[in-house]
Amino acid sequence: VEETKPKFKSFALPNLVPPKIPDGERVDFDDIHRKRMEKDLNELQTLIEAHFESRKKEEEELISLKDRIEKRRSERAEQQRIRNEREKERQKRLEEERTRKEEEEAKRRAEDDAKKKKTLTSLHFGERHAGKKQTGREKKKKILSDRRKSLDIENASESVLREKAKELWNWMHQLEEEKFELQYQFAKQKYEVSAKINKHRSTLNMKSNLL
Repeated sequence: VEETKPKFKSFALPNLVPPKIPDGERVDFDDIHRKRMEKDLNELQTLIEAHFESRKKEEEELISLKDRIEKRRSERAEQQRIRNEREKERQKRLEEERTRKEEEEAKRRAEDDAKKKKTLTSLHFGERHAGKKQTGREKKKKILSDRRKSLDIENASESVLREKAKELWNWMHQLEEEKFELQYQFAKQKYEVSAKINKHRSTLNMKSNLL
């Protein structure tokens, strides 16, 4: 609300009419002057009182306007304070919710990790016990049994038999490739082990010669 300056009312002096002098009577100029002065003084006093009354009313209106402006400012400040408090509470709730979700997620990940570790430990423990009980031959039999494919050719048509034969051929070809790869890896590892042994022996011989 914009503050408006009070407008003061202008006062105009009334038209002064000279008193009429009766004919044939003695004129008392002092009395006329005195009466005129009294009249002027009364009119001036009336104007002064009216002016101060108007000024008082305008000042009251100005004070009332200032009070309304101040009240409006106070109301706006209170509304802003309430909005700020609500925003702080909202941010606090969001932060608490985010923290709670992070804690739940961390707890869930920890539980999942614990389950995975437990499962891996159980598998490793089972493999160790199974390895102790099974011999090398039994392991080979198990591997071959797992990789052996069932033919299921009873009452099969010629096209099915041809397809089965093709599958067996491809499987045998794959086994040959795997066999060759394993032989190559075995020969390579054997060569590397032999080279390391020879190098170690050479190092020991050099040290013994130095001594």
